[in-house]
Amino acid sequence: MSGISIRIFLLPFVLGLVLFDAAAAGAGEAPSPAPPFALRDLDGKLHRLSDFTGRVLVVNFWASWCVPCREELPSMNRAASRLRQAPVTWLAVNVAEDRQAVTAFRTDFPIDFTVLLDRSGEMSQSWQVIAMPTTFVVDREGRIVHKIVGKREWDDDKHLQMLRDLAED
Repeated sequence: MSGISIRIFLLPFVLGLVLFDAAAAGAGEAPSPAPPFALRDLDGKLHRLSDFTGRVLVVNFWASWCVPCREELPSMNRAASRLRQAPVTWLAVNVAEDRQAVTAFRTDFPIDFTVLLDRSGEMSQSWQVIAMPTTFVVDREGRIVHKIVGKREWDDDKHLQMLRDLAED
């Protein structure tokens, strides 16, 4: 079986898995501690999970080749802007691309919050990312309370209220 055949064969399974995970995200699961990380942003500054203690953290894993990632970014920018006074931090974790590619991408697709570089894919692996975009919502105590696979409209009332509620807890 060729590589292309295997990919075509696995596509329905992967799509089903993504749809199932998106529907079940956070449903009935106990919060689990977010895996620690230490990644650099585009300016070379190191960011660690512990830097965000006491804040709600929205961690979005993405790549420049991912069309749904591109489609989701404007709503994330709007949501981050609307919640800028709340203790909510947004992180865009680029997976396996270099700084130059990410910087070039941002020319056409602005990201108005911190971009981290997971060049080795180590963070995405430890957070068990299987598709992009995948977004995790981490509560103020450092626990993952939502895992959302696939694009969302982050500035809709439901998502904004969920983040506000977490920020007030």
